[in-house]
Amino acid sequence: MNYLIATLVGLCAGLHTSTWGMYKDAPHEGFTWPKYFRSTIVGAVLGLLAYPFTGWDMTEPRSILVYFGIIYVLERGATEFWKSFWREEDQSKYFIPMQFGVMGKPIKDRGKRMTIGVIYAAVVIGAFLAIHALDRAELGWPRWLVVVSIGSIGGWISAFGGAWKDAPVEGFETFKFFRSPVVATLYAAMVAHFTDSYLAISMAGLGFTIATIETYKTFFFPTRPRGKFAGKPIDHPEMLERRKRFVPVYVSIWLGVLIAALLAFARPHVGFLL
Repeated sequence: MNYLIATLVGLCAGLHTSTWGMYKDAPHEGFTWPKYFRSTIVGAVLGLLAYPFTGWDMTEPRSILVYFGIIYVLERGATEFWKSFWREEDQSKYFIPMQFGVMGKPIKDRGKRMTIGVIYAAVVIGAFLAIHALDRAELGWPRWLVVVSIGSIGGWISAFGGAWKDAPVEGFETFKFFRSPVVATLYAAMVAHFTDSYLAISMAGLGFTIATIETYKTFFFPTRPRGKFAGKPIDHPEMLERRKRFVPVYVSIWLGVLIAALLAFARPHVGFLL
C-alpha cells in the first residue's frame, strides 16, 4: 500500500508539472500526448523508486504532503538536467536557449555539456547531502534557525541556475532572483511541522516553491509568453482554447495538496519552534 500511494503521489506531482508546462508551451510548440505525459511518467517512476529512502507511512496526510514536494523537485531536477545537458534540439526556436550555455550561447558539444552537467549535479547533490548530515550533527542552534538556513538553500540553487540561463538574454531582475530563496524558506517553515529530516524540509520546500511560482507565472498571466518564447510567434493558436480543458486537472491536484495540508496541520509531527 505504501508503494502504491507513493507512486500515485509521484504521478500527481508529475501530472501537475505536465499541465503547467503544456499550458505555457503548447501554443508555440503544439500538443502531443507523449510529451504531455513525460513528466507524469517520470514523477510516477520517481515516486516508486524514492520511497525506500523514506520508509514513511504513506497513509498519513503529512507524509503525502511532504512526499509530493520531494518528488516535485526530483522530477524537475531530472527533466531539466536532461533538457539542459543531454537533449539535442534546435535552439533557434527559443528566445532563451534551453541547452546549457555561457553568456546565453549554448554549448553545442554534448560531451562538454555532459561533463559540466555531471559537475553541476555533483555540487547540487553534495549540498543536499550536507543538509542531510545536519540530521546527525549537534550544532547547538535553535531548530527554527536551522530550518530557515537550510530552507533557503534549494531556493538559492534555483535562483543562481535561473540567473545563469536567463540573465544574459533578458537581463538581471532583482525580484526574480530573490523570489525563490524567500518562497523556499517560507515553505520550509511549513514542512518543518511534519518531519524531522532537514533534507526532506529543504527538498520539499523547493518543490512547493517551484509549483507555486510556476502556477503564478502560468495562470495569473496566461497571455504572457514564457521567457523562452518571448517574441516568438504562436504557431498553434488552437491550443489557446484547447489547453483550458486541462485546468480542472491542475486545480484538482492543488485541492488535493491543500486538503492534505489541512489534515496534516490537524496533527503535526513536530513543532516548528522545538
